[in-house]
Order: sequence, then structure tokens, then C-alpha cells
Amino acid sequence: MMPPSILIQYLLPHRFLSRIVFHATRWTWVPWKNFLIRQVTRRFGVDLGEALEPDIAAFPHFNAFFTRQLKPGARPLDPDPESLVCPADGRISQAGPVSDGRIFQAKGQSFSAAELLADSAAAEPYRDGRFVTVYLSPRDYHRVHMPLAGTLVATRHVPGRIFSVAPLAVQSIPRLFARNERLVCHFEGEDGPFSMVLVGALLVSSVSTVWGGLEIPPYAGRISTTEWREPSIALDRGAEMGRFNMGSTVILLLPAGGPVLDAGLLPEQPVRVGQRIGHRRESATFRETGQKSVTAG
Repeated sequence: MMPPSILIQYLLPHRFLSRIVFHATRWTWVPWKNFLIRQVTRRFGVDLGEALEPDIAAFPHFNAFFTRQLKPGARPLDPDPESLVCPADGRISQAGPVSDGRIFQAKGQSFSAAELLADSAAAEPYRDGRFVTVYLSPRDYHRVHMPLAGTLVATRHVPGRIFSVAPLAVQSIPRLFARNERLVCHFEGEDGPFSMVLVGALLVSSVSTVWGGLEIPPYAGRISTTEWREPSIALDRGAEMGRFNMGSTVILLLPAGGPVLDAGLLPEQPVRVGQRIGHRRESATFRETGQKSVTAG
């Protein structure tokens, strides 16, 4: 039976509530924004010592605090230039192989890459590829970075619901990540395509990119695709590519025959931007032994 806290989400006016939170987190009234920042900092144990600006009084509103920049060197990039690096701070939700086009969500739950990308042709390279899902909590650094160097090919804004993406919701709501509003970002790298999907979440569905600014909201009424062939936008491994204005989930899709994941990426494992999670090419050192255990959850 689905928990009551999850059942009620089916009845909530998701977008209306998210619009309220969007404006509330940008209200510049000093007592309000300082109250919110202090509450989140204390409740979730946010480490302001690593922030470029550690003084809460310096942030014009709560969202500026939430998307805070870190001090140089706070997230060192793995020194191996061939490594695949984590795109976000947070915890591994799941990671492993894409099995005949399906992505493991949680015990008893999965969804297709075609559903997630809202494009069957774009999903084909990932049919037998690999994926990593990273959940960002309120305590985490909320900027998203490139796992590999790549050139932006297209973005696809997919409309949907805005369910919570917290662990209980992930375990309870079928096809959750393929149902929520999301921004799909397709890249071309040296070893082929890869895609990053920035998934919205209840009350916090707002996404920005470094090339397009605020992408969500506005919320989509239909699928919209933007081609980015001209002008060319190339981003280095480890470069910032976007941010969540509040928190959510990033899903990285890798093609068959492309980069491989390190064995032992486990659900609930803490990860940070820039740490190695795999390697560009399979070698004797980077075999995918143990991948099934990653998604056995």
C-alpha cells in the first residue's frame, strides 16, 4: 500500500505550489530570507565554510544562498583526464546498466530511456548503455557540472507532474523520473553521445543552464526542443552546466560501448562534484564486474 504522504501528492496542485515557492525563495525582505537560510542551514547541517560567501547577510534572497558558489578548490576534479566525474553533490540513488532500454528506479520500479528523454530515437544509443542517478538534498551544493567534456547538441523541455524525488517517493511512485517535469540536455563527447536529465521536484521545480539562463519555469504545456548546433557550445569536463534553484535529481545516461562505471557505486552512497565515478574507456582496471549489485536494491 502506498504511504499516505505519497498518496496526497497525487491530489496536490503541483505547479501552483511550486510557483508560490519560486517567488517566496526570491523575496528580498531581509528578515524573511535570513529566517529561511538559518532554518535550512541548521536543520540540514549546511557547511557554509566551503562557500565563497559564508555570510548569510550577503545573500539578496534565499535562492542566492541555495545556489551559492563554492570556494576555488572546494570540489577538486579527479586528476586522471580519462576519468568520468560525478556531476553533482548528493547521494547515488541508483547506478548501473541500462537493460534493454530500461532504467532501474528502485525495488520493483523501472522506466524506459525513451520515456525519460521523450524521444525514442535519442534513447537508442543508451539501450544497452549505463546510467547514474544522483539525488540532491537541501544540504547539498546545487550546481551541476559536466561529467565529461562535450558539445551541446540539443535541449528538450518535457512537461509533467512535479512529485517529490525523495527516497520514499522514488520507492513508491511508478516511473517517477519519467513523469516529472524535466530538462533533457544532449551532448556529443569524444567517445559518442551522452545525456544529462535535470528532473524537477515538488515545490522546487526550477532549473537554469549556463547557456540559456532560467529554463524552468515557465512550466511546459508541450514538449519543446531547442537545437544548439549553432552557435557551438563546448564545455570542459568539470565545468558548470546548470543549477537547481532548490533541489532535485540528475540522471546521466552513457551509451553502449562508451564510458564505464566504477564497480561498487551503491545506493545511498554520498558523492561530490568532481570525484571519479568511472572511466572513459574500458580497460583491465575498469571492468564492470559487480554492476548488477548496484541496482539490486
